[in-house]
Amino acid sequence: MKTFVYTILILVFSFSNLNAQNFKSDDILGKWITENGESVVQIFKKENKYYGKLIWLKEPNDENGEPKTDNKNPNEKLRQRKTKGMIFMYGFEFDDGEWENGKVYDPKKGKTYSGTLKLRTKDIMDLRGYIGISLIGRTSTWVRYKKKIKT
Repeated sequence: MKTFVYTILILVFSFSNLNAQNFKSDDILGKWITENGESVVQIFKKENKYYGKLIWLKEPNDENGEPKTDNKNPNEKLRQRKTKGMIFMYGFEFDDGEWENGKVYDPKKGKTYSGTLKLRTKDIMDLRGYIGISLIGRTSTWVRYKKKIKT
């Protein structure tokens, strides 16, 4: 009986890691629609780290018709930069099927969080933003954007 239980446990752990082993580091590259459909993010690689840039916004302008800016940034010098085109995800490193040790900046709140990225499939990705430990945070699911976008 013990042998049977151990065999089942080994199989469960093997299959749980199987998904992670199928992905290569650059499988995350490309355009992604955020969970709420409010933006499209371009994931790109620079010096073995992965970054995310806002390339499309559903509502790119503020209530005055001007391009939205990073007006809640704690750094006053950055408050006038445009949200569209902003690199807001940075420093992600690929390790064992996940992209980790990254930072995610939320321009709506002016806050920066630690982050991880994990592909469920080649076209579905989870972004986990958190403070301190990963248990205290939120996961957002994104889907790959496959049409051509004018940037």
